[in-house]
Amino acid sequence: MSILQRVTMRVHEERGDVPGWVLITLMTAALVVLIWALAGPALSEIFQNAILKVSGL
Repeated sequence: MSILQRVTMRVHEERGDVPGWVLITLMTAALVVLIWALAGPALSEIFQNAILKVSGL
């Protein structure tokens, strides 16, 4: 059996931990939403101040 055949067989045998990846994805999404909710207004104000300073208004 060649190396390519062995690698291909192993890839097809590997199923992975789907529930784990789903949990990681959901937790990451929740953290992004939480951080965005907390920091969004402050970041928006910083951006607006920077634009006003650059434009000279």
